[in-house]
Amino acid sequence: MTIRPRPLTISLRQILGGTALMLCSIHPAFADDPSPQDNKPADQGNADPAKAKLLGNITVTAQSRSQEMQSVPIPLQIITSKQVDTLAATDLSKMDIFVPGLVISATQPTQPNYQLRGISTSDFGIGTEPAVGVYVDGVYAARSGGALLAFNDIQRIEVLKGPQGTLFGRNAAAGAISIVTNEPSDRFEAKGRVRIGNYGKRYADALINLPINQDMALRFSVLDNQSDGWIKDAATGKRYGEDNDWGTRAVFRWNITSDTRMLLSWDHEKLNQPPHPAIGLIPLSNDTNQRPPFPANPATYLNPLHAPLYNDAVGARESRTFDGVTLSLDHSFGWGSLVSTTAWRGFDTFNRGDYDGTNHIVTYLDTTNIEHNNSWYQEFKLSGNTGIADWVGGVSYYQEQARQTSQTNLYTDSLDTLAQNVMHVGTPLTDISNALAGMGLPYTLLGDPWHEAISNDGKFKAYAAFGDVIWHIDDRLNITTGIRYTRDQKTFSWYNMPRSAPQFDATVQALNQAGITGMLPPDAQMALAAFSNNIIFTDAIGVPVKFKNTWNNLSPRVVVDYKFTPDVMGYASVTKGYKAGGFNSVQVGSRFAPEKVINYEAGVKSVFPEQNLLLNTSVYYYRYDNKQSLTLDPNSAGSGVPRYLVNSTNQEAKGLELEAQWQPVTDLRFNFTGAYIDATYRKAVADSGANLTGQPTGEPRFSYATGVSYTLRNVVNGSLEFDLSYAYRGPGRCNNDSRLQGTCVISPNFKVGESQQRTDARVDWHSAGDRWGVALYASNLFNNRYVTGVDNISTTVFGTPYANITPPRMWGVELRAKF
Repeated sequence: MTIRPRPLTISLRQILGGTALMLCSIHPAFADDPSPQDNKPADQGNADPAKAKLLGNITVTAQSRSQEMQSVPIPLQIITSKQVDTLAATDLSKMDIFVPGLVISATQPTQPNYQLRGISTSDFGIGTEPAVGVYVDGVYAARSGGALLAFNDIQRIEVLKGPQGTLFGRNAAAGAISIVTNEPSDRFEAKGRVRIGNYGKRYADALINLPINQDMALRFSVLDNQSDGWIKDAATGKRYGEDNDWGTRAVFRWNITSDTRMLLSWDHEKLNQPPHPAIGLIPLSNDTNQRPPFPANPATYLNPLHAPLYNDAVGARESRTFDGVTLSLDHSFGWGSLVSTTAWRGFDTFNRGDYDGTNHIVTYLDTTNIEHNNSWYQEFKLSGNTGIADWVGGVSYYQEQARQTSQTNLYTDSLDTLAQNVMHVGTPLTDISNALAGMGLPYTLLGDPWHEAISNDGKFKAYAAFGDVIWHIDDRLNITTGIRYTRDQKTFSWYNMPRSAPQFDATVQALNQAGITGMLPPDAQMALAAFSNNIIFTDAIGVPVKFKNTWNNLSPRVVVDYKFTPDVMGYASVTKGYKAGGFNSVQVGSRFAPEKVINYEAGVKSVFPEQNLLLNTSVYYYRYDNKQSLTLDPNSAGSGVPRYLVNSTNQEAKGLELEAQWQPVTDLRFNFTGAYIDATYRKAVADSGANLTGQPTGEPRFSYATGVSYTLRNVVNGSLEFDLSYAYRGPGRCNNDSRLQGTCVISPNFKVGESQQRTDARVDWHSAGDRWGVALYASNLFNNRYVTGVDNISTTVFGTPYANITPPRMWGVELRAKF
């Protein structure tokens, strides 16, 4: 976990001496605070090589201790608050393409998926854990439902690649994302910002920092993010892609004594918006009783980038209410410091969306995920410096209670389609209803809602003890040794509810009482009997099932770093990571073992003062065992709708990462970050039966981001800044299961998994001291649109695949003031 230093205001231009580039990040460097050089005469704009030695000199807490970034022997990227502002990003998923190696799938913000170096966990259920740990002010965001919150008074984001289990604990097997917020300062501050853009964009945020006395200060911020959506339902006019999110944050600081400080923070967020748009690929008429051709023919698929949207999920929405409280106490001794972190997190989420991509009742399918979560975290951490060693150690306790309900909702009309396509028994409910109507009887078995659901309860505890020591062998050589012991205890239960269809059951009961059922043909009677039970969730119906598991793990690391010169450091490391075992929420009784990874890495961090240049590079190789991923199992279609199951595989990857930053003069800055990875399965068999051993996992080989920033000074008593950012993510690599999972070539009419490009631009004028500012910005300037995947969950049942696509170009005007 992260040790948070005492309040520290960092002026980036002071740190870099007017010569630095962006600090190991994905975009040129920016000052978070007003720069005293904003009105510097133009003839003083040349960089000072002597001061360039401070390039990359920013304090980070990536190793649970305060260090200069270039001294940390970990592949590390920093996203500053200035870069967040430059890209007008409202959360991390809006800018992940500018961090090579990081992918955040966030079409559903209450169920995001984080991926680093090709490693992720796509299952959002409460029975499993993410492979990328997200931490806010040192506190673990356990569940995906609370892992992607809107940016609110962010100081910086540290993206650490590779296993971070020793320092950050369980579930950081692929890496860690540490979000650090601003603390109250001892000076009054007030500022506000408004953005207005296309698609009805309306964004505002504001904060006030109030020093109460010499020992106390309060900081309060608020944000409101609204838009009208970028895609409209062709039948109803309902808009999707809409934003409706607001949040507040309050932090109180009290310097109890000269050696003891308290920080108490509260976070609140409320999100309520339409679900993700599911763009159907099958051309259909306006007759909502028309059944699609079956099986689906990819040659006739519509291009989702140009297809109309028809979604009809009843009560569709995605919502979240989040609250979090954190109490941090730190006390300084003569020999070190003690930090106590106590945190509570709670959220409720609801997500109901369309999963057939049509508005036809005969193929109606929606799924709903409902979660309630409470977690409690306590950590005690000691740290110190004995001269020969910097050390940190501590213990932690984590407790979580989670509830989840996974629903599938249909109509009896779509059950008839299932009976025809999967059971091959025609359309019995339609035939019976037509026969009853022909006899003049007032009964129908169509148009009735059908509901199935599995509820889960999880009670989780985790205990940990850890220690990490940096041994200073001499002025150039350091050896770091660390280890963490973790004990996970999980109790998990399933309850597969008997299906709910009250209107259908009432009609069948009326038919039985009237003696009509016995008059029906035998095949019709058999069909009614078949529909008296669940057809989707068919395991252990009405029988509670519970399991309890305990796992123990040791996650060590060894790092050697050596300074060849004061400005060039080389390092090599061996680290292990661990992710707790778990359960598949929608597969009763399923259990899987923990994930484990070992990572070998070597790198160089260097600054060339005379050239005002920073170059960092690293190479790595990892072996990942028992990696869990959510994959579509087509074999379950014989008894109902196919399910997503957790599949475990062994993988390996080798990669190279490079970062370069160059600032030839003070007002002109360039940067480049790139990543190469070759990720393959060592041993894997997909649920479809496909042998994936030796095949690529799907991760693109190449990704990179580059940018340029130029500042023109003395413009209307201020400065005019031009920023241009470009990112490239290579095409996904296909394997034998890619087509079923919808990540590679599906149809000749459009591309899936192709390379992606994005260009963002900004022109920003700000007055001296940044008291006033106005900007014009554009995200995805050239309006590049992509199909990110095809969902086949209803393809083998209804013949109705649907696709997800990226949003269009967004642009806006920003006005801000600071006091």
